[in-house]
Amino acid sequence: MDLSYEVKDSYAEIKAAGRLNMVSAPKLREFVADVVASGSSRIVVNLEDTAFMDSSGLGALIGCLKAARQAGGDLRIAAVQPQVKMVLELTSMDRVLTSYATADEAFGND
Repeated sequence: MDLSYEVKDSYAEIKAAGRLNMVSAPKLREFVADVVASGSSRIVVNLEDTAFMDSSGLGALIGCLKAARQAGGDLRIAAVQPQVKMVLELTSMDRVLTSYATADEAFGND
């Protein structure tokens, strides 16, 4: 999984490209922890280029959400692909991880 981030006006956008699975999940957790440690606690994970996620990836996203909230911020997801959306819906985690069409919409009204 390739990860990159860009700090926008009111949030940091993390772009995740590749498969979010047991191999890449720890990498995502560490990456988000580093972004939060650098002072950005409002985070959008852009999943536009993530076509697959398993339970390990879901666990990583929940862990990242917790880290952002503990830092006084929030974590939202954007551009969710069909398979990832299905995992979120089957586990009812779509109620916890709010999905937005684009990264800009995620914190656009806050």
